[in-house]
Amino acid sequence: MYVWGLLHLLGAVLEAEDGGADSAPLPPCRSGEQAAQVVDYSVGFLPLSFECELKGSVGYEADVIPGYVNPGAVGLALAAVGSAVASAYVTELRLRAAAREGR
Repeated sequence: MYVWGLLHLLGAVLEAEDGGADSAPLPPCRSGEQAAQVVDYSVGFLPLSFECELKGSVGYEADVIPGYVNPGAVGLALAAVGSAVASAYVTELRLRAAAREGR
């Protein structure tokens, strides 16, 4: 899930760095009336984000990463941690049972 979001982010960065005749304002930042004030962009990796920076203010987040990616990645990461903890717990129970039986 995280890699899927990274692919979307990479596509937006490649599109922003293209620099051709159609590069101003940055293509990923063209939605909304603030597009004419975009001067740069920044990316975030935890959570995945593509932020369009404006003249004289903080900026806004562009909709280049699907909305389900960050919550899905968190859910899957929690499921992986839970599975690892459960696996370690079951292994510990089996080792204790084997030690009680004298194996």
